Amino acid sequence: MKLALVGYGKMGKLIEQLAPEYGFTVHACVDVDDDITKAAGADVAIEFTTPEAAVANIEKLAALKVPTVVGTTGWLAERERVEAAIARNKTGMVWSPNFSIGVNVFFRLVQEAARLMADEPSYGAWAWEIHHDTKKDAPSGTMLKLVEDMKAAGYPRNIDVSSNRAGRHPGTHEIGFDSAADTITLRHAARSREGFARGALKAAQWIVGKQGVFEFSDVLFPKR
Repeated sequence: MKLALVGYGKMGKLIEQLAPEYGFTVHACVDVDDDITKAAGADVAIEFTTPEAAVANIEKLAALKVPTVVGTTGWLAERERVEAAIARNKTGMVWSPNFSIGVNVFFRLVQEAARLMADEPSYGAWAWEIHHDTKKDAPSGTMLKLVEDMKAAGYPRNIDVSSNRAGRHPGTHEIGFDSAADTITLRHAARSREGFARGALKAAQWIVGKQGVFEFSDVLFPKR
């Protein structure tokens, strides 16, 4: 299968390196100053760029009829616009704030913990994350989803959210519940970008030939 890489930074180069393991030949690498029409003819594209560029990139790929895996975060305020482009062009997209398989299991664990704590008013909650100092958005898209999932699971009280940006840290997310009696801490720590790259490639295999907007959880945990 032919793969287009939209965004040729550290993630793009790592995905290029791993792509043959997933049955892909890199058809095009579209960097910041390149014309995205280079991606025409690809079976699927993986987009890792910036929040400012992502929406226009997704729209252009949809117009080219190239299904897309979107790993960029920070663009969800434009989600309706993106979904309209996917529907209008009858193509497909998988998006996620985090393509790590471990993080997506972590999402499920946090949802369940929040549900169990919903009726325990003696417990307060916090959410904390740290990433490298070049990450554009703070809090991270992953952190925003974790907090959103906690609220959707029924946790009714304040969740104190904090972020740090320092050094070259690949990413740690922590959710905690604290009372006078005890503390529960749930933590996911990434060791490298490889988990994100492999998850994106797994999603790229899955989206080929499908129409609609999906999340990575649809790939990992299909409804029976």
